[in-house]
Amino acid sequence: MTLAQAEMYQVEKEELISGSEAIAIACALADVDVITAYPIRPYDTVMQYVSKLKADGTFDCDFIVAESEHSQFEIVKHASAVGARTFCGSSGVGWFYAFEAITVTAGLRLPVVAMVGNRALDDPGAFGVEHNDAMAVRDLGWMLYWVATAQEALDTALLAWRVAEDPRVFLPFAVSCDGSFLTHSQAIVNVPDFQKVQQFLPAYDRGRLLLHPDNPITVAPQVNEDWLMEIRRQTDDAMRRTQDVIKETYEEFKQVFGRGDPSPFIEEYMTEDADIVLVGMGTLAMPVRVAIRRLREQGVKVGFLRVKFFRPFATEEIQQALSNCKAVGVIDRDYSYGSPSYGGVLFNELRAAMYPASNHPLMLNFVAGLGGREVLVRDVNQIIDTVQKAIDTGKIEEETTWVAVRE
Repeated sequence: MTLAQAEMYQVEKEELISGSEAIAIACALADVDVITAYPIRPYDTVMQYVSKLKADGTFDCDFIVAESEHSQFEIVKHASAVGARTFCGSSGVGWFYAFEAITVTAGLRLPVVAMVGNRALDDPGAFGVEHNDAMAVRDLGWMLYWVATAQEALDTALLAWRVAEDPRVFLPFAVSCDGSFLTHSQAIVNVPDFQKVQQFLPAYDRGRLLLHPDNPITVAPQVNEDWLMEIRRQTDDAMRRTQDVIKETYEEFKQVFGRGDPSPFIEEYMTEDADIVLVGMGTLAMPVRVAIRRLREQGVKVGFLRVKFFRPFATEEIQQALSNCKAVGVIDRDYSYGSPSYGGVLFNELRAAMYPASNHPLMLNFVAGLGGREVLVRDVNQIIDTVQKAIDTGKIEEETTWVAVRE
């Protein structure tokens, strides 16, 4: 870290910044070694702010502008293998263009941290938020987290390097930020001082797995059927260990920085006595909370559960949180064509998670806000009315409903 960089973050302060700018500042605080960039909206605001910090002399890193998303992820993959702390990101089809490198990153157990500025996949094109881009890696070994605020974006990025680089884990981490709603909207963010970040985030150390001429090891071997299952099982073991590492790290984060929710995996809002619990991810939380507060004033027992970590999936915590309600309405900002009930990805995951639970609330799915369309308070009210009707009749007329869609 340069002297200017240390002076810039000498004291804790508040700044009016966007979610993208918060992630860029987290990169500076974490003293990231290698950052790659290739412009695609809405992720590109991160690389723009990183380049500004570097030009101002307040962030010293190797900032490499690649010729494609694929090269961008290839560069950080190799940099991570030789012991560099790395960051990159993309959005929509750009994330997909890098998919070969993204897949290999998880397979090689490299703790790359990436931001996904969630946007709709082409075609047809749209710059607004959908979650299908990031969700495409849900089965590959990436940790996946959806943030709701710019403050959470900064905090989660710091958490991401700490968890990903833990030798018990060594898996990549994707921080998903809803396009426009979070990537471009500004809010007051508490920016911690560098000393606190240093206390929380140790240097990245690959130990005996460091790729170096003095440490001859094999990287990316061709094992065919001889050892592939064993290697896959090792990755599965690492993903299972992330649960405990995340809990441990999150508690330390709260001690160092003095903020954080009771759980790193989920956030509960007025769920204690709720008959109906809505479930969703990302910036959807804002309109849902507003609707719930108004309905609570009218005596309607409704709450909200925000899923933060999609991978690893907090099955037991979610089962407990939904154990006493009568019905659950899952709001998906994604789609899964041809899936059971033609439902969204989150809905199918939640229904699978609740299957072994002793209490089985009614579960309905609502696909909403695709392509960046606003999810309005009246939409949330309509969702709650539909769920209440299922409770009153004991019958689900339609498991999956597309909300506010023109005929």
